[in-house]
Amino acid sequence: MKILSWFLVIVGVCGLISVRMLEDQIFYDPFLKYFHEADVQIAIPQFEWGKLILSHIFRFLLNLFFSCVIIHFLFRNKIWTIQGAILISIFFVITFPIYLYCISNRFEIGHLFSFYMRRFVIQPLIILLIVPLFYYRKQMMLRNSNY
Repeated sequence: MKILSWFLVIVGVCGLISVRMLEDQIFYDPFLKYFHEADVQIAIPQFEWGKLILSHIFRFLLNLFFSCVIIHFLFRNKIWTIQGAILISIFFVITFPIYLYCISNRFEIGHLFSFYMRRFVIQPLIILLIVPLFYYRKQMMLRNSNY
């Protein structure tokens, strides 16, 4: 059973990598090229709000799914998987409106700030905090059960 769990964790990681590798083919994001350029003077691309928002939400849902697969098969705990999904969703609910505000103000807040807000919206960075958090939690539970 452990082999299957590790295989599914690897599938989850490969899913996250695939979302990243295929981003320009799967998602509508005119800011991909904009943020890949190092020149701050480049013109902000034309875009459609609806398509942009739906594309980011779709990307979030894919990242959420693969992140939950990783969490679930690493820890084999349904409640922790739900907690992870809630934490990831809260993070998205906080950062996504900030990123949309940056876009609506044409990145006047700052190019670098907007770049990192976008990074938090489109990348599942929170998983890098959740996995060690849950691992520590599991170790503490194991230690407390030995006493």
